[in-house]
Amino acid sequence: MKWNWEISSVADYKNVIVQLLDKFKSQKIYLFDAPMGAGKTTLIKEFCKQLGSTGNFSSPTFSIVNEYPLSTCKIFHFDLYRIEKEEELLNIGFDEYIASTNYCFIEWPEKAIPFLKGEKVVSISITPLENGVRSLTAELKEV
Repeated sequence: MKWNWEISSVADYKNVIVQLLDKFKSQKIYLFDAPMGAGKTTLIKEFCKQLGSTGNFSSPTFSIVNEYPLSTCKIFHFDLYRIEKEEELLNIGFDEYIASTNYCFIEWPEKAIPFLKGEKVVSISITPLENGVRSLTAELKEV
């Protein structure tokens, strides 16, 4: 089943994320598919806030992964835009991050598919519309 929302402000992100976290309570891997500048990092920052992290949130474009603390686990925020080869993910221990019980939020997830086989993930697509509005679609699927 797919869920759809239209987002016109950062406040809308908060409401949608509360719903997503309720719908997908046991899920820890979230894939974010959207064009450059569509709001993936903004959405992930709001996810982190709603989960209770007080970290300094930023895009991990150059570091590949950022870690944000939670009281009972961690959030790993990946930006795989610059990844060119599967072995680059192996070198950072990507498979270990995925196997952990921590949240993994992954931008540009198509580069991680070989590491996600058999995993249940929440797939989120963001599509820019007119006037700054975003269409957000979410579904639970097995890779």
